[in-house]
Amino acid sequence: MPDKKVIERARRDKKQGKSASTQAGEFVKDEIDKIRKGDHGARSAKQAIAIGLSEARRAGVDLKPPKKGTVSEKTRKSAASAYEKGQRHEPVSRKRSRASKKALKREGHAAASHKALSEQARTAAKKRGASARSAAAKKAVRTKGPRKRSAAAKKGARTRARRKT
Repeated sequence: MPDKKVIERARRDKKQGKSASTQAGEFVKDEIDKIRKGDHGARSAKQAIAIGLSEARRAGVDLKPPKKGTVSEKTRKSAASAYEKGQRHEPVSRKRSRASKKALKREGHAAASHKALSEQARTAAKKRGASARSAAAKKAVRTKGPRKRSAAAKKGARTRARRKT
């Protein structure tokens, strides 16, 4: 169950006109923080993100389930079910949430490590086309500002230099 603070942050994002995925990002961040604190674990970074997105849908964030053919049918049905419940504001079954929490407590905490999240982001980006990645980078540049842009360029140069060796 997400904290009230997380729901509040997501609502604030909505008021500011931010997208549903940005609002859902608050829930994903909360999930990563829970794993890092040791409240429970996850098998992979992908699972941690999926839990966060599911919580967002159940909390009423207008995050549509993925389209047919993009993910497995089981995942799509689960997302659709969470979305419906969130739109109807139905409470989560106590028995079900206790069972899932108990299962997650047995999992490790490496899924929320910087390395695991970085690898997940990289593999997710690779699945997108070059033009989509380029568009995302251009959008990021527009919203950054000169000081942060300069810092990002320096960091990129350092990373490239490190990869050469």
